Amino acid sequence: MSDDNQDIRPPHPTEAGHTGTATLERDAKRDAGKGAQPDRDALSATKESLEDYTLRFAPRSYRKWAPGIVATSALGGIAYLADFSIGANIGMAYGTTNALLGILVAAVIIFVTGFPLAYYAARYNIDLDLITRGSGFGYYGSIVSNVIFATFTFIFFALEGSIMAQGLELGLGVPKALGYAVSTIIVIPLVIYGMKTLSKLQVWTTPLWLLLMVVPLVYLMVTNPGSVEQFFNYGGTSGNGEANSASIMLAAGVCLSLMAQIAEQIDYLRFMPPKTAANSRSWWRAVIIAGPGWVIFGAIKQAIGLFIAVYLISKLDPAASATANEPVHQFLGVYSEMMPAWLAMTLAVVLVVISQIKINVTNAYSGSLAWTNSFTRVTKTYPGRMVFVVVNLVIALVLMEANMFSFLNTILGFYANCAMAWVVTVATDIAINKYVLKLSPKHPEFRRGMLYAVNPVGFVSMLLSAGISIAIFFGAFGSAVQPYSPIFAVGIALIATPALALITKGRYYLRRTDDGIDLPMLDADGNPSDVKLLCHVTGIEFERPDMMLSAERGPDGEKQYISSLSLSTDKTRRYVLPAQK
Repeated sequence: MSDDNQDIRPPHPTEAGHTGTATLERDAKRDAGKGAQPDRDALSATKESLEDYTLRFAPRSYRKWAPGIVATSALGGIAYLADFSIGANIGMAYGTTNALLGILVAAVIIFVTGFPLAYYAARYNIDLDLITRGSGFGYYGSIVSNVIFATFTFIFFALEGSIMAQGLELGLGVPKALGYAVSTIIVIPLVIYGMKTLSKLQVWTTPLWLLLMVVPLVYLMVTNPGSVEQFFNYGGTSGNGEANSASIMLAAGVCLSLMAQIAEQIDYLRFMPPKTAANSRSWWRAVIIAGPGWVIFGAIKQAIGLFIAVYLISKLDPAASATANEPVHQFLGVYSEMMPAWLAMTLAVVLVVISQIKINVTNAYSGSLAWTNSFTRVTKTYPGRMVFVVVNLVIALVLMEANMFSFLNTILGFYANCAMAWVVTVATDIAINKYVLKLSPKHPEFRRGMLYAVNPVGFVSMLLSAGISIAIFFGAFGSAVQPYSPIFAVGIALIATPALALITKGRYYLRRTDDGIDLPMLDADGNPSDVKLLCHVTGIEFERPDMMLSAERGPDGEKQYISSLSLSTDKTRRYVLPAQK
């Protein structure tokens, strides 16, 4: 199913013998200088990956943060103000009751599907692309899902950048076109150094962000108790506010566009420390809160955004509906009742800027990982992650200049179908195909040579789910079912994924079951092993889960080992082991 499947002389069966750890490490070090000359792309990828681990799993030697620090860093990435806009938009369109029920429906779906993904990322220290490869998509098949995720990052970068530009225009008189550029350029220096810098930024800014966000809500509820009743009675522009299934699902569809946020949470959760008996409770707490639990905070923000919007429309000025979906106007309106106008404006702008920076460094970082992964697998060339930071930001800037904020609901409603098709397919493969049907290998495999190029189980399921639900979204099957495209996206992925696993009998998950290294992949606690082996291509040591036997023997016929990183840039297939019959 790929050029990797062509025959290469396999190692003699006896050469995979029962060699101990010390012997394997000694052999690898001895053989390091005897093989091929170091590959320039592999060395380039290795150098940069020492900080952000763009193309591979995060080794234990790098993961020195406590679970709480990782969780706080991950939650810092959900500081975005788009939730306030989303909540206001769907509430103004469908009324409070339908909006809140839609938010609830979306939150439940996102939490349930996000849990297995977060667990696999934290347990095996890999990002969602690497999880996707071994969960029904194949080595090249997951490139499609990478594009979906990269699209998520630049859509929401553009959305947050638009919100920051609104704040700069209102508070400082900066023209929006210039504000868009400022909001884009400001994050570049912060993204260069990866997780170490991002974790500090998120931890330091979170307390101030929480204070600025929570105070207005508490103030309104204490000083204007009638605002709560007005909030629940608000009917929106499309009806009397009574519950309606179509309106609920339309609202849920917009909220479900955020489903791909779990991939950004995972970009942090992959740096969780090993799970042991001593830290089990804090480990689980961090994974649940910062993994699928992000949606709880997101749902609360959506409700707050609608609450403030309703207050501005009904209490202050009915004409406020023109800007009630813009977070800077929302918070400025409340701050203005609490303090002098100059201070209210200052705090509103500060909140917008902090929020935009907190989320857009994550959008830029995660987007660069997704693009780099895809480009390197297709071209076997590693241009550097920063190239794709710039690519992602340029696309986002174009969207901002096109005023995407004005048709937000349509963009997010459409995108939701793609995000759900991908995430639900992967979650279903983990939960059902791995643990119920046992057709998908429980240990996530991501290395080239171990996987088929494309696995129809996940790849076809995702295409079916996305294709049909998008057609429904645009009315291809009539207006009666049009609002329910999110449900079809979820349902089709949920049914097709195990069905295709049964039809194919799971044969397209693993191209090989033996990676040629006679060392356990996991330690006694079930965590990825931290035993190191030397890559004969780069001359650098990598931890066991990142390594496999190279198809190229040493000068004396001895075994050599190669990292997944070097395999990803191998243009000649000289190092890729043959498929097992």
